[in-house]
Amino acid sequence: MCQLLGMNCNVPTDICFSFTGFQARGGLTDVHADGWGIAFFEGRGTRLFLDPQPSAHSPVAALVGQYPIRSRNVIAHIRKATQGVVALENTHPFMRELWGRYWIFAHNGNLIDFDPPLDGSVMPVGNTDSERAFCWLLTCLRQRFGDHAPASAELFTALTELARDLGTRGECNFLLSNGDWLFVHCSTQLTYIVRQAPFAKAHLKDQDVTVDFSEVTTPDDRVAVIATQPLTDDEVWTPMEPGSLWWFEEGKVVQTATTVPGPKKAACAAT
Repeated sequence: MCQLLGMNCNVPTDICFSFTGFQARGGLTDVHADGWGIAFFEGRGTRLFLDPQPSAHSPVAALVGQYPIRSRNVIAHIRKATQGVVALENTHPFMRELWGRYWIFAHNGNLIDFDPPLDGSVMPVGNTDSERAFCWLLTCLRQRFGDHAPASAELFTALTELARDLGTRGECNFLLSNGDWLFVHCSTQLTYIVRQAPFAKAHLKDQDVTVDFSEVTTPDDRVAVIATQPLTDDEVWTPMEPGSLWWFEEGKVVQTATTVPGPKKAACAAT
């Protein structure tokens, strides 16, 4: 399976430390060698880096690791292919437009025989279940709310229903953001940590690298980091409950909801 990395902050922050450990899992300390990608939100714009090479040996990943891009929302992914060939078009994260904003999506799991009808407004380019799920999510949101973005609470309710539907199709851990919020769905395994004052040192599990966050932050900074498996070996990471959706904003958890699948019920007309 793939691995996910997300960051949500109350101030623009660079992800170089976390990415250094995460990058190593793409072919060095783990077997996820079928491509990698990372997306940074900057205002209404998005920087997206993708490479079908293993992240541990990718010159593009080396560039990103040394480039302190500051962002309030970041989504990264390293791939171990289950559906779809190893190719650039199948490399996560995926990006689409909805309601005049870019949306970024990355998925870890396997949705068996998931081929929902789509209305043509958002279509996949590659041949992964992940990109189909992303297109389906955005199609359902557009059908439900039309051409105008809903309030954040309404959006979270809709995403909870859609994530619950996806949970009936197979394993579906995902990260979704439009630059304002980071939505995280834990189907089987995800962990998170919120770093805030008083800041301390942290040491990566996958690389012998330590950072003293008190030297690179202010007392008002708050950073939430989400990963499939903990990235550090000297901090306390919180496991997310399988079958749950999380809403992160300003570096903290705003709301959670259960998505444990119940009886099969279509949450979208496109299903």
